Amino acid sequence: MHVQDSHWSSASAVAPGTALSAPSGHGRAGGPRTTPLRVDAQRNLEHVLRAAREVFGELGYGAPMEDVARRARVGVGTVYRRFPSKDVLVRRIAEEETSRLTDQARTALGQEDEPWSALSRFLRTSVASGAGRLLPPQVLRVGVADEHDHARVPQQRTQPAGTGLRLVPEKGSAVAGKDDAGAGQLLDVVGRLVERAREAGTLRPDVSVSDVLLVIATAAPSLPDPAQQAAASARLLDILLEGLRSRPA
Repeated sequence: MHVQDSHWSSASAVAPGTALSAPSGHGRAGGPRTTPLRVDAQRNLEHVLRAAREVFGELGYGAPMEDVARRARVGVGTVYRRFPSKDVLVRRIAEEETSRLTDQARTALGQEDEPWSALSRFLRTSVASGAGRLLPPQVLRVGVADEHDHARVPQQRTQPAGTGLRLVPEKGSAVAGKDDAGAGQLLDVVGRLVERAREAGTLRPDVSVSDVLLVIATAAPSLPDPAQQAAASARLLDILLEGLRSRPA
């Protein structure tokens, strides 16, 4: 996985699932009126988003917009008309992947009674989807600011302030508001999976939430052949899961 830093511009974020629209002049109230995108424009948007997921998944968030445009088979100007800066596109993709991982974790929590089965199901589903290659940098940096803080499961109700799991934004960026909320939800749900497995004695006591996210990020290699990629991911995840399991003394 190649996750590269990107400056996250919260003011220009486009939320996942938000229908983009095109300006159509100004109304008398002084605000711009908008109309839904034409069918061809909507199709171009979908091509750009699909291409961005592929390109960033293969090359990391440092890949240029020109690569995205080339993969989408549109002009780079078309990409910039939909996303005024690369930061906006990166944020859109990262938010979508964070939301997808959160849904996968909630599904595992709700449908698996056995703690280890829930955790391993979440990991297998997430790795198979390739979402780990598109995790935002602030999620992967959880806990790195303090070598004594191992990003344990949040215990705000019982622990003093300043302990437990927290996000660590990259230097020089403003990771706030909706970004923190989405990443925080992911960390909270994965934290519950980790806590249950640890309490059941099936997960090594030293395994943290950040360890689990690291497994997702590293167990989804990008290979040119889809069959080889799937086989490599499954094999690597089997090995990593064995490393996460608790062993009798």
